Amino acid sequence: MSAPPSPDEGLSAADLAAKYGLAVSGARPGLVEYVRQLWGRRHFILAFSQAKLTAQYSQAKLGQLWQVATPLLNALVYFLIFGLILGADRGMPQEVYIPFLVTGVFVFTFTQSSVMAGVRAIAGNLGLVRALHFPRAALPISFSLQQLQQLLFSMIVLFVVAVSFGSYPRLSWVLIVPVLVLQFLFNTGLAMIMARMGAKTPDLAQLMPFVMRTWMYGSGVMFSIPVMLEDKPAWIADVLQWNPAAIYMDLMRFALIDGYGSENLPPHVWAVAGGWAVLVAVGGFVYFWKAEERYGRG
Repeated sequence: MSAPPSPDEGLSAADLAAKYGLAVSGARPGLVEYVRQLWGRRHFILAFSQAKLTAQYSQAKLGQLWQVATPLLNALVYFLIFGLILGADRGMPQEVYIPFLVTGVFVFTFTQSSVMAGVRAIAGNLGLVRALHFPRAALPISFSLQQLQQLLFSMIVLFVVAVSFGSYPRLSWVLIVPVLVLQFLFNTGLAMIMARMGAKTPDLAQLMPFVMRTWMYGSGVMFSIPVMLEDKPAWIADVLQWNPAAIYMDLMRFALIDGYGSENLPPHVWAVAGGWAVLVAVGGFVYFWKAEERYGRG
């Protein structure tokens, strides 16, 4: 006696999966669902960033003091080379130039560190990616949050430097908050772009220090772009001033330093800062999400 025909006979694998509610393991969720999952992991993102921050200098005797000491030492080196030897201050008073330089170093380091951490976010955490199921964007976001927390520690020293050279607290200091928010959004989007690229090409981590160094020299960390390039074609200074690293540095300098007025800023600077933040944050998030199912494989 033959068995009765199966009701699923003749159905393709795709039809069977749809009938019984099956889905591909590790398949990329929709964009809205992905955002919802990320929000559900917000406590993990915060805890992971704090743990990474604590562990960063755990082997050093000075511990977390290196969060502040490293950019300060960089600023000192740049001051000796560019300020005293090369005269990059170009007539800028010392009480303006030193806070100008320190602010530039601290703010650019925030972006630089976020990018470098983003490159290794997936490639450097393959064990975690392969062992646990979670939205992979949590990693570059967490690393960017770690760098933001590190900058907030450094801001205390930055305030001391500013006050020591005559830039006392004033109403413009309130602008520091939106500047940091916009730069954090920009950095996070850039970190997600680099995380996807670094996951596919791990050697990118070896190339990025040279790229970041070039970006730093072209962003006016050690000098005023319009003053330094006053004898060059105007479009060169315009291009350098409109780059996002220079935009966020100049906004922070404008907010923090007495004597660094709006004449040093490009026109519509806040609109440009917001545009860079939204464009890179949204674009970077979508770019990263599109490769969600490929991270940790191969």
